[in-house]
Amino acid sequence: MRIAELEYRTGINRHTLRYYEKIGLLKEVDRTSNNYRDYPEKAVERMNMVRWFKDLGFSIREISAVLDALRSDSIDCEQGALLMAEKKAAVDHKITELTRVSVMLGKEQRRLAASAEAARQTGQCEA
Repeated sequence: MRIAELEYRTGINRHTLRYYEKIGLLKEVDRTSNNYRDYPEKAVERMNMVRWFKDLGFSIREISAVLDALRSDSIDCEQGALLMAEKKAAVDHKITELTRVSVMLGKEQRRLAASAEAARQTGQCEA
């Protein structure tokens, strides 16, 4: 498949795909006789994995290590489990922080809504 189809199927823009190829995250690339990139079906799966790992907070180095291990069929389960535990802890921490922010924003929203209602009744806003 050409880069436009890979871009469409993964939602990753072509500039990023070229960058991933340059740094070695996307190695499953052939060149046609006219020098166009030709991506196999497996590239869709790999790029979706990259996107998922990035969303989980993995660094490019960590993603590269995981993909290299998958390519060589040499995943160290203990090391992988430790990495996943670290990332899960980071995600859990973000959830806790975002929950705190959400609660604070909800309180502020209610306070401002009450002030807006009071301003409608009295003609003054209490910001």
